[in-house]
Amino acid sequence: MMNEGFFLIIAVMLIGLLVQGKLQSVFKKYSTRSFPGHLTGKDVAEKMLRDNGIYDVKVISTPGQLTDHFNPLNKTVNLSESVYASSSIAAAAVAAHECGHAVQHARHYAPLKLRSVLVPIVQFSSMWAQIIILIGIFTITTFPALFWIGIAMFAAILLFSLVTLPVEYDASRRALAWLRSSGTLSQSEMSGAKEALSWAARTYLVGALSALATLVYYLGFARRD
Repeated sequence: MMNEGFFLIIAVMLIGLLVQGKLQSVFKKYSTRSFPGHLTGKDVAEKMLRDNGIYDVKVISTPGQLTDHFNPLNKTVNLSESVYASSSIAAAAVAAHECGHAVQHARHYAPLKLRSVLVPIVQFSSMWAQIIILIGIFTITTFPALFWIGIAMFAAILLFSLVTLPVEYDASRRALAWLRSSGTLSQSEMSGAKEALSWAARTYLVGALSALATLVYYLGFARRD
């Protein structure tokens, strides 16, 4: 008999599909709208870094789509090809958001530091947690510790997802504040950047809900036995 976690997973999955669809629609809309300054994503990123007194971070292009990220290890803002060379509102928003992470790193933003600490733990847990939990379900009456070890590993994944939320929302807040104060985007263009970043942030919220729903699902097996 399926526990309530299963229905939560299905519900979150459907919400995720809706959010992803809306995100793609919004980014497609604002990826075709240029702004008067005609700055590329690279230009926007470099300007935001300079305005925040950051001179040791390099802006580079990375292959693929939605591969934009800040790497604190080699201090690079990596922009996907479509963002790096584009002068669209969406490109400006994404570039500024990734620089928001660089600003967080420079300002020693606590949630970002915590997320960095969790990265190796989550990488290991993502690889093994579900396998250990599944084995633990079949051996829960004879060796329950294995199941709970898997649950603890999956809880670390959930914690990482929860910590990611303030990191991503704060990066967007910093990006929008700078885009406005620097005059990079006009008021009308700002609404487009805000919409794009808002929907992007919601994907992280869905990710956290998905991790929570999956954890509830697995815990249902413990209550059953």
